[in-house]
Amino acid sequence: MIIAVDGPAASGKGTIARALAAHYGLPHLDTGLLYRAVALNLHRLELDPAKEADAVAACGFDEALLADPELRGDAVGKLASIVSAHPLVRAALMQRQKRFAQQPGGAVLDGRDIGTVIAPDADVKLFVRATPNIRARRRHAELRARGADVSIDRVLADIRARDQRDSSRATAPLTMAPDAALLDTSFLSIEAAVQRAIAIVEEKLGRQPSA
Repeated sequence: MIIAVDGPAASGKGTIARALAAHYGLPHLDTGLLYRAVALNLHRLELDPAKEADAVAACGFDEALLADPELRGDAVGKLASIVSAHPLVRAALMQRQKRFAQQPGGAVLDGRDIGTVIAPDADVKLFVRATPNIRARRRHAELRARGADVSIDRVLADIRARDQRDSSRATAPLTMAPDAALLDTSFLSIEAAVQRAIAIVEEKLGRQPSA
């Protein structure tokens, strides 16, 4: 079984994808980490994220980089949004994602183009969203918990800018697949959002939700 979970930043897609993977005993891939790894590698190599050739050169990162806690930083997230717009970067990372999705037994992947590009034949597709203001509050709380001193207005502006970049890029833009189920987490607790996601999967599979 392949489950594709797409959505914008801070919508809750990662939390939901991890919960689904644990519930169904499937391996999980946060594809955004791949782009963050490229971004962090590019930053450490002192390359230009706006130059496609530089971004492609940073795609040859060591697998160990995926465990680097610096990947979760807001600065790396902004760089990742920039480098992910380059078609050659997406092409360089596409096969790695497709191999993960097609492994025996299935997988859960979350990102922005899983249901449309990486796994268009996924058994279940979810598109997770929340209002920009609520997503900004969530991201602001995360950043403050890490000790970052940033205003919520700045976080909201960054989220809106990232949404614009992700949805308007020429290659694999953020968009809801026609056969995806919409899950709006704006006013749901984490537990309620996860239970709703499980119910959607079970409904797509034509069976009653499991415990």
